[in-house]
Amino acid sequence: MIFASFEFLFLFLPIFFCGYFLTPEKYRNYAVLAFSWGFYAWWRVDFLALLVTMTTFTYIVARLMERAGRNTVQERQWMLFGIIGNLSALAYFKYANFIVGNVNGIGSLFGAKPIPWDNIILPIGLSFYILQSVSYLLDIRSGTVPVSRSYLNYAAYKAIFAQLIAGPIVRYAEVAEEMKKRHHSLQQFGIGSAIFMIGFAMKTALADTLSPLVAVTFKLPDPSFVDSWIGAISYTLQLYFDFAGYSLMAIGLARMIGFHFPPNFNNPYLSGSIQEFWRRWHMTLSRFLLDYLYINLGGNRKGPIRTYVNLILVMGIGGLWHGSSWNFVIWGLWHGSSLALHRFWSRLPGYKPMPYWLGNIITMFVAVIGWVVFRADDLPTALGMYAGMFGLHGFGGISDALSWQMTPDQMWFIPIALFFVYLPLIRGDEHALLPPRTQPFSATKWGNALVTIGPLAGYVLAMILLYSRDAVPFLYFQF
Repeated sequence: MIFASFEFLFLFLPIFFCGYFLTPEKYRNYAVLAFSWGFYAWWRVDFLALLVTMTTFTYIVARLMERAGRNTVQERQWMLFGIIGNLSALAYFKYANFIVGNVNGIGSLFGAKPIPWDNIILPIGLSFYILQSVSYLLDIRSGTVPVSRSYLNYAAYKAIFAQLIAGPIVRYAEVAEEMKKRHHSLQQFGIGSAIFMIGFAMKTALADTLSPLVAVTFKLPDPSFVDSWIGAISYTLQLYFDFAGYSLMAIGLARMIGFHFPPNFNNPYLSGSIQEFWRRWHMTLSRFLLDYLYINLGGNRKGPIRTYVNLILVMGIGGLWHGSSWNFVIWGLWHGSSLALHRFWSRLPGYKPMPYWLGNIITMFVAVIGWVVFRADDLPTALGMYAGMFGLHGFGGISDALSWQMTPDQMWFIPIALFFVYLPLIRGDEHALLPPRTQPFSATKWGNALVTIGPLAGYVLAMILLYSRDAVPFLYFQF
């Protein structure tokens, strides 16, 4: 069951809201937990068992850290035990297939027998809730968040269905007080509804319309120059509107029941540099990598060479977090190298920032090149797309292999999606190129959004499109 489905919109969500708001306020975390566990069990009950196991494990470890005392050796030992336990679960379910496959591949070169192995199914949302557990234990150790003594509150935090599957990666400190007491009002519900409708329209009307076109182009054996760039640009737009749309839906759902989740996107395709791009794209993951990996590796405090190595290493790990494939590792190293090169360039004597328009073109070129290997099923597919993008398959127009499978709405939605990407600049939004605000949807601007034509019209259009075709899973569910 996904957000952009009739089962969720007309079955789960109405039942949840009835159950939640009819429950006395002091018991509403029970409703959050029960419905969230039910939502997760919709896929597989054994996935729920793993979620409950890891939640309970982390809760117990945190209480043992509290008992050991602040800044003691025992507290650190319990923290490491908890982190290793969580990362071991992630490693087994997410990377065991990858490791065994590579070992068997290397072994076959030397005539070794392959290791007998049945592929393991990756539990949905595992990568996200494991990172939450790790951040929780690290924040307890640093003293930035108190230990939750209520299993109910901690379990409900981990399981909130709005963010359970694909984020944002919400830290416990950001919702700790709201787990105890939340403010509910019709205005807050209206703001959340408007945010949800905008995200739903982004996902269903834009991302899902481009999805078939992307699938076709990435299956072409020898895509032409035009074919490959249509596919690369379409996926660049699809991924953004899919993931940013999901994030807005999650933020909106949370706001409806009194939670304030952090923003996850801030017009990333308007960035004037690759460094700025990563401050605006998947912001909660970027923040995690910065706070818990980059800084602990020394950040930029140990000289320029170490800084470049840290950037490349952290982004390589970030790529591997996305999936157990060399494609993702290469994607991460590509972005890490781009960040290192940008840092080196910006610190040369006499450096002057380039014009915004040029910086944006270069940044988007780097992003699009990276998204190709991110999307491709394997390295040969990515290499075939790159060959087409650089004219090695010819510079002709759209090939017959692609043209007969394209529909008019798919071609129209490419410029429509581009229009919405650059809309903040077109309308002169003074906030478009500024750092993200703590609350990107203010009550003044969005409190009356339900009675404006934009979000509602987009929602109605998305519902019509959803009725006319099958629901498309969110792209980040696979991570």
